[in-house]
Amino acid sequence: MIKEFELNVLPEELVDTETLKKAVARKISVRENLIGDFELLKKSIDARKALITYRIKVQLTVLEPERPSLEKVGEEKEIEVEIEPVVEIVEVEKYQDVHSATPVIVIGAGPAGLFASLKLIQKGFRPIIIERGNSVSERKKDLAQIIRQGEINTESNWCFGEGGAGTFSDGKLFTRSNKRGNISEVLDLFVEHGAEKEIMIDAHPHIGTDRLSAITKNIRQTIETYGGEYHFNTKVIDLIVKDNKIKGVITEKGDKIESEIVVLATGHSARDIYYLFHEKNWALEAKLFAMGVRIEHPQELINQIQYHTPKYSELLPPATYSVAHSTKDKARGVFSFCMCPGGMIIPASTGKEELVVNGMSNSLRNSPFANSGIVVNVKAADAKKFSEFGELAMLKLQEETEKNMFIAADKTMVAPAQRLTDFIKDRKSSALAPSSYLPGLLPSNMSNILPEFISTNLRDAFLHFGKTMKGFITSEANIIGLESRTSSPVRIPRDKDSLQHIQISGLYPCGEGSGYSGGITSSAIDGINIADKIAETYK
Repeated sequence: MIKEFELNVLPEELVDTETLKKAVARKISVRENLIGDFELLKKSIDARKALITYRIKVQLTVLEPERPSLEKVGEEKEIEVEIEPVVEIVEVEKYQDVHSATPVIVIGAGPAGLFASLKLIQKGFRPIIIERGNSVSERKKDLAQIIRQGEINTESNWCFGEGGAGTFSDGKLFTRSNKRGNISEVLDLFVEHGAEKEIMIDAHPHIGTDRLSAITKNIRQTIETYGGEYHFNTKVIDLIVKDNKIKGVITEKGDKIESEIVVLATGHSARDIYYLFHEKNWALEAKLFAMGVRIEHPQELINQIQYHTPKYSELLPPATYSVAHSTKDKARGVFSFCMCPGGMIIPASTGKEELVVNGMSNSLRNSPFANSGIVVNVKAADAKKFSEFGELAMLKLQEETEKNMFIAADKTMVAPAQRLTDFIKDRKSSALAPSSYLPGLLPSNMSNILPEFISTNLRDAFLHFGKTMKGFITSEANIIGLESRTSSPVRIPRDKDSLQHIQISGLYPCGEGSGYSGGITSSAIDGINIADKIAETYK
């Protein structure tokens, strides 16, 4: 008989399958030798109490003990028959040879564009991927140049290039977008292309920057093998639109690439696309987003706070946290964003005169630092001075704040920073705590650089977080600016049924750049949904 159980186990009971099997058998009062097939389906840490446990979900087969045969004199034998459970078999869509199939232009090789392309191949369409940045291997050289020399390639950096912004981040796959699509399909595709099967089990799965690069290459191999195309270092500067129908794109090199189906998956930092739409009077919408700082603590301190003791089990992973606070009038929220345990802070600017930071971590999460964005909701009223720009007002506020941070950094990649304790007391730090940010930090008073509504609400929120996480407020923590690319401040609106742009037929805004997703998994889901809709419309 197949059964599923949800129960709590200690970290030492989760070290391997046999140890876990013994622990589960004991907890469900079944002899271990009567457990047949055994599979761990899900696991998550429960650190709410002093005794840290894992909440797990397991599926197992409970075997019947051997019984003597039932036979009566003069009668036929009675045989006990076990009925096999009915298992639903889901047919996985296979990739098709699409070398001669209908072409679909996919602008952007981030999660939305790549997963749309994989699905398009399954549906019998040929994706032509146009990516402004470098391939993932060459992109690493661009990142090294930013770190070592402070020089930014505006087309290939931490945000632009094969794999998108997610490739060189933490590779977090957790999403709350359960209703948007099939999360398991996304995880299956990651595993198919080289991710550890552990991501299917963890409640908050992550891959890590070091592994995402290889997975991105494997995805490219699949796409090219079945007939898809890649065009790296190719920037789309215009769309060919006739009678409100998409006909193709024009690249910076002057090439025209034609197709009546275009997936626009350019990412949240492709501001040139928003300006193009604004210039052409194509429909755009302002969208709320958030800005703030990235805070960095020693990982050991976060472990002790979250695990309630300095003597926590070495079997536990680097601890994470998630915090949120509402202002007194409930009008604005302050919250953690993209928390990276055992990670590092990176320069994420995409332009020459801006300073943006983000967080990342490798698969082992073995850096001595923990960092997280702490950001404040930005409202339309905050961008009032830019109202002349209409739907781009929020974007203009974002740009101005990034430029101010760059100016405060003496126009370098050295990031303005402040000890958390000094920020709360509104005084400039004379010296800073150790940091993972390789270009270096500049002691500053962040209140003099950030918009007043951000610094005021951050200070109020930090005081609240210090009460809920004892030890969070410490001189060992730095706040570093600017965390501003949490999501796009602009939405490219699409019809809720056809998923096409509300004004341009055949154009499919997709992923974070369209304003309809946030993060790797939800963007990948959006890409899959777009491909499904294209197949439904054009097949």
